[in-house]
Amino acid sequence: MVKTILTGVTAYISTGLDYLIILMVIFGRVKHRDRWLVLAGDFAGTAVLVGSSLAIAFFLGFVPAEWLLGLLGIIPIYMGVKLWIQGDDDDTDAVVEKVANPKGLIGSVALITMATCGADNVGIYVPIFTTVDPAKIPLILLTFAVMVVIFWEIGYRLACLPKVADVLEKQGRYLTIAVYILIGLYIMWDSGTFQHLFQML
Repeated sequence: MVKTILTGVTAYISTGLDYLIILMVIFGRVKHRDRWLVLAGDFAGTAVLVGSSLAIAFFLGFVPAEWLLGLLGIIPIYMGVKLWIQGDDDDTDAVVEKVANPKGLIGSVALITMATCGADNVGIYVPIFTTVDPAKIPLILLTFAVMVVIFWEIGYRLACLPKVADVLEKQGRYLTIAVYILIGLYIMWDSGTFQHLFQML
């Protein structure tokens, strides 16, 4: 159970560090009373991404050999290496430009969540969902829901601490790179991919 929760927490953090910066910018542009609408939009966008990842994982689940599914671990490793080499090309200010208007705030935040986290989330979540015991998926989903609330609260608090936000913005990329690569290696190891490939040599 603890291992499953840690898997969910690590996966969410790895895809959410960059988004945390965007959350802080959003909170800097909305009124205090509207912060609950930000949470609702965050949940809506995350639900679409997680649902899409589950659907893809369901179809990939028909692949009989677990070690083959472990090859999906290459995706987060590739994402980490790509982020390391090319950097992050997200324009935070452009992404949150529409948030200034409180009307349709939930929809705007949901779209921002999907636009900024889409590729990352699917790239991380699909390999996890395909290699984990299906009985543990509800616990991972619950962990994701809790992490959405935690990041929402952290984003709101950090919006009031510019110095902390500045450090996170500078170092967040390197933390994300490390977690991406470690998740990919873990998926490949836990699925027996490395062991199978070594036996083939």
